[in-house]
Amino acid sequence: MGWYSDNSGMKTHSVGRKSPNAWGFYDMHGNVWEWCDDWYGGYPSGSVTDPVGPASGIHRVLRGGCWSNLARFCRSANRFWDRPGYRRRFNGFRLCCSARPRGHGAEQ
Repeated sequence: MGWYSDNSGMKTHSVGRKSPNAWGFYDMHGNVWEWCDDWYGGYPSGSVTDPVGPASGIHRVLRGGCWSNLARFCRSANRFWDRPGYRRRFNGFRLCCSARPRGHGAEQ
């Protein structure tokens, strides 16, 4: 389901060459680290669901691992950080499109 060090040939691959997950998303684990909107910071103590990062910072969160990581590190819970604007061959982002069902919204 994902590209990691043992199957990637140590390079980035086009999206959709592996099977999608249960929600139809491709390449959620491995291939490239995915930029997130969150600023990097420590998690709160105790049990939390969907923790929110700090309001500002220097580094943004990256998730999911990349083609050069071992398979066990290619999971969405795995996070890393980098400065926004840095370009690296193993960092990327995800574009998602959601179609609005007909009959909903202002175009009626």
